[in-house]
Amino acid sequence: MRTSLRFASRPGGAPAAPPPGLERRLGALDGTLLTIGSVIGTGIFLTGGDVARAVGSPALVLAVWATGGVLALAGALTYAELGTLFPRAGGIYAYLKEAYGTPWGFFYGWASLLVIMSGGIAAIAVGFGEYFGSFVPWFGSGHVPFSVPLGPWHWAPSGAQLAAAIAILALTVVNHLGAGPGVATQNALTVLKVGAILAFIGLGFAGPAPAAAPAAAHAGPLLGAIGIAMVAALWTYDGWYGLTFSAGELRNPERTLPVGLILGTLAVTALYVGMNAVYLRALPGGALAAGTRSAEDAARALFGAGGARAMSLAVVVASFGCLASTILYSSRIYPSMAEDGVFFRGIAGIHPRFRTPVRSLWLQSAWATVLALSGTYVQLFTWVTFAAVLFHVATGIAVFVLRARRPEAPRPYRVWGYPVVPALFIAGTGWLVVSALAEKPRESLLGLGCIALGWPAYAWWKRGDRAPRG
Repeated sequence: MRTSLRFASRPGGAPAAPPPGLERRLGALDGTLLTIGSVIGTGIFLTGGDVARAVGSPALVLAVWATGGVLALAGALTYAELGTLFPRAGGIYAYLKEAYGTPWGFFYGWASLLVIMSGGIAAIAVGFGEYFGSFVPWFGSGHVPFSVPLGPWHWAPSGAQLAAAIAILALTVVNHLGAGPGVATQNALTVLKVGAILAFIGLGFAGPAPAAAPAAAHAGPLLGAIGIAMVAALWTYDGWYGLTFSAGELRNPERTLPVGLILGTLAVTALYVGMNAVYLRALPGGALAAGTRSAEDAARALFGAGGARAMSLAVVVASFGCLASTILYSSRIYPSMAEDGVFFRGIAGIHPRFRTPVRSLWLQSAWATVLALSGTYVQLFTWVTFAAVLFHVATGIAVFVLRARRPEAPRPYRVWGYPVVPALFIAGTGWLVVSALAEKPRESLLGLGCIALGWPAYAWWKRGDRAPRG
């Protein structure tokens, strides 16, 4: 039966205009830069030593980073099919809802607002603040500008936490003013940090390398060492899926979504492998494994103190850019929930002039600011790590579920290498789930408990089986 959509009439009989929606203005280049910007934050500048400590061998270090890129690419190929099947805002929320039912989608959205996305924003912002403080000492992590007594406690945020709050609020204002300013800011910051990384790689191979030294040996069984290294590398690749949340703002999403995901992930992989190759050239032997700030240590070894200072500035730009992209894409989850009747109705509203989900933006950023200023994001993020990866496993399986349940649904893009590629992604993320549960069983179970607290909220929003607003 064919039905028609009608809008309420205004006085005088004229039909009312439909409510404003997100504007499809992002192209393939925007999507590619958003993917790159969502991934490259502070991780690649810090975790080279973690991987080197685990495996020791330079060849294994590069193999771990390349393998991490392959798994991220498998995820991008997998999510590209889901994104073109449901080319609207919401990303993982929409895929889980369509494959398993609304409760699965709700719990992902609940966990995202509680800590996965909001806590991630807080963590990136505080990382930005810590590096920014090396240039403006008032914002340093060791500086406590004030202390406020709160009963038996004292609230004493560091300068880095205040810098984090200012950065979150400033970028939220930019995104409030429209997708155009938000995307332009994100794109500019991504171009700057990619340019800095390419300059570092080029100059790193152009000059003389320090004297070679014996490679550091890994401790313990090789398979276990590789597993530890892979966990560190895969977390550094996290964010490759960010573009799926902004699918509702892509022009021609059946083409631009796969292109943005795949090209962006390939670019990040090349940059990561190149960065670590320079680390190994600049810091031979156990020097890379001994440090905690791989990029600065390598820049100091190659170019002196000035090079290390320039690298610190690059980290400031990279973390600020990653913060911009994360605020942009993650705020698109909650309006989709509201439209489905499982979140506050008002959050679904799109600003009629700026065409952005301003209420969702400010709700998310307000909570992320609280987490950044309180420092609680650290514990919460540890708790929800297990559940966050579990959602990725469920999303990968959703490709198989939806092909079985909806074989006739139009799929403008079908994952290349099916069923091997999505199975590889599921296996890789499943490995992270097992590792998180084995290494931090208490925190993992507490994380599931935090998410389970969303059940009363879900029951309240679904009381009386209210029909969702479409």
